[in-house]
Amino acid sequence: MKQFFSILLTILFITIFSSGCKDTLNQSEIDAVIIPDKNVSYSQHIQPVMLLKCAFSGCHDDQSRAAALSLTSYLSTTQDLNMVFPGEPQNSRLMWSLEGFGGTSQMPPLGFLPLNKNQIDGVRIWIQEGAKNN
Repeated sequence: MKQFFSILLTILFITIFSSGCKDTLNQSEIDAVIIPDKNVSYSQHIQPVMLLKCAFSGCHDDQSRAAALSLTSYLSTTQDLNMVFPGEPQNSRLMWSLEGFGGTSQMPPLGFLPLNKNQIDGVRIWIQEGAKNN
């Protein structure tokens, strides 16, 4: 009986502790975040969207690197100037993929969480503002 309560207490503690450590947003929370039309922050606005909707196992994470691209960090997102061309979203393959232009397949593909218009516009503004690590 004592062992049962010990196990129950351990499970309860882990459940409470892990629920208090939430540091990522879910889809409805990330979709509710309004990205401003200027001074877009990579860390505050762009990276959370990329992590939830692009950089997961089997896609654009560090291990899978679909299309040889990882979107898990600022460095991995911006290391290829063809992918993110600072100041020129119209020449950035990331924008082509998000908008389905330039002969690229629209990302994310059908069946995965799509970026909403505000998120796509936010990425465009971030690139237009120089794709800063802010």
